[in-house]
Amino acid sequence: MLLEEITMPDVVAGLKETQTVLIPFGATEEHGRHLPLGTDTFQAADVCRLLAGRRKVFVAPAVPYGVCRSTGDHPGTVSITTETLKALAADLVKSFYRQGFRCVVILSGHAGGTHNAALLDAGEGLLRELPELRIAVASEYALAYEAGRGLIETAGDSHAGEIETSRMLATRAHLVKGTSPAETPDFPAFILCRDKRRHWPGGVHGDPARASAEKGRQLEGLVVDALERLVERLEAT
Repeated sequence: MLLEEITMPDVVAGLKETQTVLIPFGATEEHGRHLPLGTDTFQAADVCRLLAGRRKVFVAPAVPYGVCRSTGDHPGTVSITTETLKALAADLVKSFYRQGFRCVVILSGHAGGTHNAALLDAGEGLLRELPELRIAVASEYALAYEAGRGLIETAGDSHAGEIETSRMLATRAHLVKGTSPAETPDFPAFILCRDKRRHWPGGVHGDPARASAEKGRQLEGLVVDALERLVERLEAT
């Protein structure tokens, strides 16, 4: 059940069958010169919608902004602070809780460590505040990487590389503009950098040239399977 497409009576009826809602969090962020800025948002929203086609769950509208630290200087990246992200996640979950939802999955399509730590922190606070809440915070990219170990050829593939390019070729090939050179960022350990693009000029971590639509279709299916298992465990808690 996609919340933006259903009515007030649909919500009332749906809550009699499930109290589970999935909230996709994405980002508006550079993904090399070949992938759209909404890649993270598309991926998280897509797998939530596909799962809703399999089982009774609600899917919230995707949040298209996140904390983008390493890519913050690249053209097109629009970032929010960790404080804003935590407050937004907490406000959304509290509002869903007031509506009668008791099982919440926050699925982040953006793999940034700072971003995901903020969502985890928000979730921990909500556990203490809302006594009947069951909540999971998962990285969509982590699910894809784990599920696709046998498919992924690029060691350490990450941002805008083989995995994400494959996913976008499978679902939105019309938005993929060729490819980008293989790249690995060279940020110095422990040192914070003002000029982040000097250490990561192309904004790619991996090898997009190894991507294919067939890999993307397989990866997406594996991610939906993993997400379904997570929902089953959460609902059984």
